[in-house]
Amino acid sequence: METTIVRKPTSFRLRTDLLEGLKRKAARENRTLNNYVESVLLDVVYDEPNEVTKAAIMEAMNRKEYPAKDLYDDVDEMFKALDAEV
Repeated sequence: METTIVRKPTSFRLRTDLLEGLKRKAARENRTLNNYVESVLLDVVYDEPNEVTKAAIMEAMNRKEYPAKDLYDDVDEMFKALDAEV
């Protein structure tokens, strides 16, 4: 199954130093300016973590792995607890 990607010509007003920087980066990667800018924009717009990362984020947010007793308000207290475990 083949998917067609529709592209629409668009123009932007950019600072000249920004445009020159984009051109240099595109040239370093042996890509056209259009291709380089499109890939940068795709990374920004569709920057979503994969399922494993999402699960790790949720686990960290829910503190399932680290119960409240392992949370410290003081760094020295944390290091004393770590030293005691060794």
